[in-house]
Formats: sequence, C-alpha cells, structure tokens
Amino acid sequence: MVPQFARGHRLHQDKARKRWVILAPERVFEPDEIAVEVLLLVDGVRTVDQIVDTLAEKFAAPREAIKVDVAAMLADLHDRQVLAG
Repeated sequence: MVPQFARGHRLHQDKARKRWVILAPERVFEPDEIAVEVLLLVDGVRTVDQIVDTLAEKFAAPREAIKVDVAAMLADLHDRQVLAG
C-alpha cells in the first residue's frame, strides 16, 4: 500500500502556531509529534513498509512495534478520509 494525502488535504507547517497541521477542506487536524514523523514520509511514492523501515532505522526501534503503530495511525486517517491509497 502506498499512502498519500487525499485530494484537498496536505501537511503544512504553521509558522504562526509553530507546529505542523493537516489542512483539509473546512477543517484542520493537529497531529502530535510522532504522527508528524510518519506524515512527513507520506509522499504518494513510499509504501507503508518503506515508511516503517525508515522510522525503525531513524529511531533504532523494533520494526514490528513501529509497523503496528503506523498501520493503526494510517488506517485511522484513511477512515477520516485524510489519506487515500
């Protein structure tokens, strides 16, 4: 699976609030710092496995633990129609 932001949705660095937000039609999501690390890798090219591998290497954490968390987060955002793919 290759996740990507749904049409009209994007990750944006809000300089006034000094935080990352997901801009969507008529709404704004404020992901936590961990979610931002994942979302910065969602580019419509990387697969979920590639995202997990990158995070496991970056944080020297067990791949399987990261995969469970990333899959749950991406599924939630897909259910909210923030992500497609």
